Amino acid sequence: MEKVLMKGNEALAEAAIRAGCKCFFGYPITPQNEIGAYLAKRMPKTGGVFLQAESEIGAINMVYGCAGSGVRCMTSSSSPGISLKTEGISYIAGADLPCVIVNVQRGGPGLGSIQPSQADYWQSTRAIGHGDIRVPVLAPSSVQEMVDMTKKAFSIAEEYLTPVMILADGVLGQMMEPVSFDNFEESDARVSEPPWAASGHGFSRPHNIINSLYLEPIELENVIKERFERYEKIKEKETGAVYEKDAEIVVVAYGSTARVVRSAVDMARENGINAGGFRPLTLFPFPEKQLRDACKNARKVLVVEMSMGQMVDDVKLALECKLPVEFFGRTGGFVPNPEEIFNKITEIKEGL
Repeated sequence: MEKVLMKGNEALAEAAIRAGCKCFFGYPITPQNEIGAYLAKRMPKTGGVFLQAESEIGAINMVYGCAGSGVRCMTSSSSPGISLKTEGISYIAGADLPCVIVNVQRGGPGLGSIQPSQADYWQSTRAIGHGDIRVPVLAPSSVQEMVDMTKKAFSIAEEYLTPVMILADGVLGQMMEPVSFDNFEESDARVSEPPWAASGHGFSRPHNIINSLYLEPIELENVIKERFERYEKIKEKETGAVYEKDAEIVVVAYGSTARVVRSAVDMARENGINAGGFRPLTLFPFPEKQLRDACKNARKVLVVEMSMGQMVDDVKLALECKLPVEFFGRTGGFVPNPEEIFNKITEIKEGL
């Protein structure tokens, strides 16, 4: 397996090209700028189009039009930039169009900071746009997973006709690790005409109209119900997590924070504490069944995030409040370190 040392943002950008992404529309913002910079150089050489829009709002509406034409497309931004895109994301979801949206999170609210954060969890999983919509959210924790999940994101988007978000953070975007692109094949770059596209049909298929407006209440209700049936299929087939069984204390974390938790859990085990990690690979759908499986013998759960506590709500809901759940977090910029998480695990153990 051939590997190359790459920064997370650049590896994701290369993965998008190899997955058949032909158009990228974006606007600069730290800490995801390397995605656009890399694609600006590479896309024209691979038959694709890179366009820096006049704003984040312009970029997401370009994605809307491009997705409607059947071309694989992507946009990326960071926290406040994603906020500007949410109206457009709702239109895309309402029109049942596939695209990939990357959020390399920074501190907030407002301008916040340019340091890493995980405070966009609620926005990504609950409020990515107005109306009755959900968007699949993938959560990488390594540069290799940024590559692999980019390929998966395009696949999910087109299978279920929905926007898909890759929720990374400033740590993953800026760090460098060896990555492999060996799992990409020629077939990943789709060339057949998408059946949903408004790209001319030559009377070979029904006429497609890209639309999210339904003036008849029953028509809107039927469309939304059908969309939620697709969400249920996503829950059945695409939900994922990595975890250990039989732990007395289960420590839940995603993204770069999960890497730190891994070290803290190892420290706990070396000190005779039966702790285990639980890492969601999908934030929506949240891996509820997998978490309950991981907690069969648990006495307490600890959630660690780079925020004031957002995923902790989904953990409590998944466990139906049948287990005590504690939280430890830093607000972004400060990345939790293994020692302070280990100290929290030890405190929990002493209280059992």
